[in-house]
Amino acid sequence: MTASAPTGPLWLRLGSHRVPGGVTFAVWAPNARSVTVFGDFDGWAAVDHVMSRGPDGVWAATVPGATAGMAYKYRVVGADGLVRDKADPLARAAQLPPETASVIAEASTFAWTDEAWVAARRERSPRSEPMSIYEVHLGSWRGGLGYRDTAVRLAEYVRAHGFTHVQLMPVTEHPYGGSWGYQVGSYFACSSRWGGADDFRFFVDHLHAEGVGVLLDWVPAHFPKDPFALGEFDGTPLYEHADPLRREQPDWGTYAFNLGRAEVRDFLIASAVYWCREFHLDGLRVDAVASMLYLDYSRGPDQWRPNARGTNENDEAVDFLRRLNDAVHAACPGAMMIAEESTAWPGVTESTDRGGLGFDFKWNLGWMHDLLTLVSLPPASRAQRQEHVAFSLTHATSEHHVLPISHDEVVHGKGTLMTRIPADCDRAAHVRLTLAFQWAHPGKKLLFMGQEFGQVREWADDRSLDWDLLDASSPRAPVHRGIALTAADLARLHARLPALHRLDGDARGFEWLDARDLRNTVIAFLRRAEGSDDAAAVACVFNFSDRDLFDYRLGFPVVGPWREILNTAAREYGGHGVGNLGRIVAVDEPSHGRPYSATITLPAASAVFFTPGDVAELATR
Repeated sequence: MTASAPTGPLWLRLGSHRVPGGVTFAVWAPNARSVTVFGDFDGWAAVDHVMSRGPDGVWAATVPGATAGMAYKYRVVGADGLVRDKADPLARAAQLPPETASVIAEASTFAWTDEAWVAARRERSPRSEPMSIYEVHLGSWRGGLGYRDTAVRLAEYVRAHGFTHVQLMPVTEHPYGGSWGYQVGSYFACSSRWGGADDFRFFVDHLHAEGVGVLLDWVPAHFPKDPFALGEFDGTPLYEHADPLRREQPDWGTYAFNLGRAEVRDFLIASAVYWCREFHLDGLRVDAVASMLYLDYSRGPDQWRPNARGTNENDEAVDFLRRLNDAVHAACPGAMMIAEESTAWPGVTESTDRGGLGFDFKWNLGWMHDLLTLVSLPPASRAQRQEHVAFSLTHATSEHHVLPISHDEVVHGKGTLMTRIPADCDRAAHVRLTLAFQWAHPGKKLLFMGQEFGQVREWADDRSLDWDLLDASSPRAPVHRGIALTAADLARLHARLPALHRLDGDARGFEWLDARDLRNTVIAFLRRAEGSDDAAAVACVFNFSDRDLFDYRLGFPVVGPWREILNTAAREYGGHGVGNLGRIVAVDEPSHGRPYSATITLPAASAVFFTPGDVAELATR
């Protein structure tokens, strides 16, 4: 952690490491009065292996006879005189919860096979490529599976459904399963719930072999107060803030990291690099960035103190996030950094050398909120929210966005994507419409598991998804299979048609056809791949009403035939089959400020996509 420490990554300098005849232990606790390492190797006596303190505050000892697989902790006599038994902050393995000791890690024997994938990733440009992310909680996608079995079944599933990436909710070890991984106990250890580190390496390697990227949710904003964890580690606020007004994160009852302390920044940055480098991850989704950026986040008037300029920006967090993103990009070329950031903070996805935070993408939570609010309303009341949804399109390229419908939207009484729709509606039709709007809107896509087939029950971390809804024996199977097929076709269209992804973050890739038909609750826009080129454009038209609209005239930029390439009301999707028989024709009649227009059929609660040209012409492109 300091200049006097040995060289190399932090996880090789601190923690437990096997040496001939035993294991060395090293832990940073600069204010401790004494530190003793104890565990399986001494019968948990905590007597024999008192550690020596170095000038940099790192305590070290070598334990003869200690071997991989043994559990251990540090007994820390703090600066306050109290005795605390702590897990190793740099442990690379941990006991199966509810046990909380660290474990001496086995040496990795895993042989990677993804060299070509990692090499190709360095040359890729994710902002101009299709990205459909399937968010997964490992314990409840299909219960009872470990990293290896899940890898095989999940890779097959996501490929069949057109997803390009899997994003895992945190697999960093966490003591309480009900935190879903967001209250991390060990920042360098895979959760032993699903196997060991080499099992997780297999997971990533196998998905890469199947052409699927792997992202990981990572949590640097806060940590739990469990006695074994980082809090008051050496009898002082070491990892957390000493300032009582900044020490805690009130939303979650946790400690907030002291990002102004160099050693704490180094610890967190090392964790991020560790996961990307050691496990070949394709990127990290950084949790709760907004809570880090603002000194007054979730705090009342008397619960925070402004910075030296008298404002609420957390300058230490800004500096940390810039360092973090630069470090991961340098250590793991091609790895993406994605911010969960819910405010209008400027330049989240601008490079650090231009004054930005340096993320590759930012979650567009405003888009998510406006869309889910709209579809939760009765169709007759949606016009009042339509302009909010249109606003997200107008500002879609202000940052490089990911459009999330995440785990947070299907818990705590919110219902699922399916049950958010009013009960007297054709819920499946509205789900298909919502998914189509997500995949057409500029930005990369993220969908939480189960929503791709219309999961009805709210998600719970302690049970599997309701896969029986798709069983042939289920009377509802055609409905849910239709939603699943819609989602898969949308992902495949998104990947196949450059207009739907290449200019996601560029204003040239989007143009309105009609944003203000409030009477019919219709939204229509054009997606382009190359500036003003309309030959490969995609016209996306959405009918958020519960009425079929016939002879609906809409302006188009190109005269002649347009092929209907998607209709979410198609019978194969479980719809009622109203549509355009696969083709419309734009004629020389002005409408919507354009020289050409077509009359189209817009099925109730459905989306239709068109692209210029006849079927035969499209086949030659």
